[in-house]
Order: sequence, then C-alpha cells, then structure tokens
Amino acid sequence: MWPIDFAYYPTGIHDALVDTLHIATMGTMLSIIFSLPVGLLVAKNITKNKSLNWLGLFILVSSRSVSVLVWALLFVAIFGPGPLAGTITIAVRSIGFVGKLFGEALEECPPGTIEALKASGAPWLSIFLKGYWPHVLPAYWAIALFRWDINIRESSVIGLVGAGGIGMALEKAQSTFQWTQVSLILVCIFALVIICELIVTYIRKRII
Repeated sequence: MWPIDFAYYPTGIHDALVDTLHIATMGTMLSIIFSLPVGLLVAKNITKNKSLNWLGLFILVSSRSVSVLVWALLFVAIFGPGPLAGTITIAVRSIGFVGKLFGEALEECPPGTIEALKASGAPWLSIFLKGYWPHVLPAYWAIALFRWDINIRESSVIGLVGAGGIGMALEKAQSTFQWTQVSLILVCIFALVIICELIVTYIRKRII
C-alpha cells in the first residue's frame, strides 16, 4: 500500500468522493422531511391515539433495526447500482434515528405555552408552530447535523455493495489488487470525515 498513488485521485476518486457527499446530504434532507410526521406520531403528548403511536414506533424500529448494508442491498436490487440506491438507503436508515430523537424532543416541551394556546382556542397548527416548534427547533438542527455527520461515514461504506460513492471505488481497487489506490481511498475517506466533523462543529457553534 506504499507509496500512495496520489496520481489516481483526479481520474478515479474525485467524482466518487463528490457522489458520497451528495448521497449523504440528499439522504439526510429526505430523512429530515419524512421523520417529521413519524416524530409527531410517536410523541404521546401530541398524538393521543395509541394505535398511531404504535404505527410510528413500528416505523422507527424498522428503520433502525436493519443494518445499513442490508438496506443498501435491497435498494440496489430495486433501483440498480448507483447513487440513487445509496440516497434512498441513507434516507430510510436515518428516519428511525431522526424521528426518535425528534419525538423525544416534542415530549419534553414545557406545557405552559401550549396550555395557554389551547385555552385561547388556537387551532392545532398554530399550537404546533407557536408552542412546540420554537422549543424543538435547536434540538432538531442538532439532530440533523449529527445525522449528516454519521451519514458521511455510512455513505462511504454502502458503496461496497454497489450503492454509489467512494465505496464503489474502494471495492473496485480491492478486487483488482491495486493496493496503492486502496491506501489513497482510505486516506481520502479519513480526510473527508475529519473535514465534515469540523464543519458540523462550526455550524453547531454558530447556529445552535
């Protein structure tokens, strides 16, 4: 694996690395959107129907209990190899994580403002936007950023089973015994994870 083949980066790694970022980012954005209704379903102080609570819980458990590689294999079989399968994999896998933490944040909201809005006859949407949302918004941003950081790592792995990104380049280099290219890919993955960690830390300090 030494010396590292840095000349391979422009032709074999750069595009795959960009695909990895796109997969992680788009998958996280989709999970943020779809986890909102699931979080509302599992929050018992918002959804009083136990059947709906159990439905939301079933979605969360189903998403989190299946390994990301198993989800990737499933969506590669459905959509074919490539970034689309990887994006859907990251989105579905992340719904359980984001939805669970979002639901817990909703349940921890202080009841004072919410009870005042209900007593004044405010509609449900106004109660949610004025009572719940201001309290959960910082936590929601923190959850989204944390999950994006995790998804950068997972999107590097799912390519090993054909779901796009840098993992596909790694699998190709390993299968052809190009170990100097493998070492370069590992260095690039490590650098990408460190850079994304620094970005997340900076954004958290500025926004949250």
